[in-house]
Amino acid sequence: MLRTVLESKPADGTHWTVRSAAAATGLFKTTVGRMLTLFGVQPHRSKSFKLSTDPLFVDKVKDIVGLYLNPPDHAVVLCVDEKTQIQALERTQPVLPLGLGYLEGVTHD
Repeated sequence: MLRTVLESKPADGTHWTVRSAAAATGLFKTTVGRMLTLFGVQPHRSKSFKLSTDPLFVDKVKDIVGLYLNPPDHAVVLCVDEKTQIQALERTQPVLPLGLGYLEGVTHD
């Protein structure tokens, strides 16, 4: 059952549920739920992360964080989104797989 949940996706969805895993493996829902809990597998959850390829990323972060830690007197700070009204339909990075004790990882792009 764990191999099924960790290494594949259900035919009719994006993530396994207790019910779908039970139906696919022939186990009781309570058994599937206990096994997922025991091994810390949460197929319905994912975490997001962002990868930057900008070589000046660290310097830019320091500049922005510096505004919060030591704001200049009488200054207004604005945040502007560069690409409004654009929807990303596909991910730019591969999804990190679900595993025992950790969530599936997806980029935030």
